[in-house]
Amino acid sequence: MKYACLIYDDGVPTTDEAEQRQIHADYMALYQDGLKSGSIVVGEGLERTDTATTVRVRDGKRTTTDGPYAETKEVLAGFFIVDVPTIDEALDFAAKIPSAKWGSVEVRPLWSGGA
Repeated sequence: MKYACLIYDDGVPTTDEAEQRQIHADYMALYQDGLKSGSIVVGEGLERTDTATTVRVRDGKRTTTDGPYAETKEVLAGFFIVDVPTIDEALDFAAKIPSAKWGSVEVRPLWSGGA
């Protein structure tokens, strides 16, 4: 079954270069392990929230707003799509995501469309 692991953090990168390098190395190790085991379908980081645009359609008319939809302390920073047999394995994967140490990771099954 496929699960989305949605990575949330405060959107403020650390300014410590050694810490940045370690975080990057931790993510790359997780990514390589996931590719090797076949559990990762895709994983990507997202640009900062000030690059986001929110789209709404009301009464057939599209409007756009700069930035994310909600005012929150934690923002969506990236995601992995994993393909593992059980929710427990998806939760185990999510716990290995480096940002889980200072942010949070939401694990959600991908919608199967009722099939």
